[in-house]
Amino acid sequence: METTTGDRPARTAEEAVERLRSALHDVGIVLPSLRIDPVTGAQGDPYALVDLGRCNLRVASRLADALRGQGGPS
Repeated sequence: METTTGDRPARTAEEAVERLRSALHDVGIVLPSLRIDPVTGAQGDPYALVDLGRCNLRVASRLADALRGQGGPS
């Protein structure tokens, strides 16, 4: 897989998921169920959905904190 930068959009669903997984990892967050949605991914949809999956309350809070730290709305 090609290395990507933050200023270029992902070209495949797999690349998008891996970029998201890597960015989350960089801020100490792991979403164990992160994956390509099996229904839209199986259909070869170029805009397949990304299934973020489930996480516990601690991870949800850390995710919110990380997003706020990146200039997102509070």
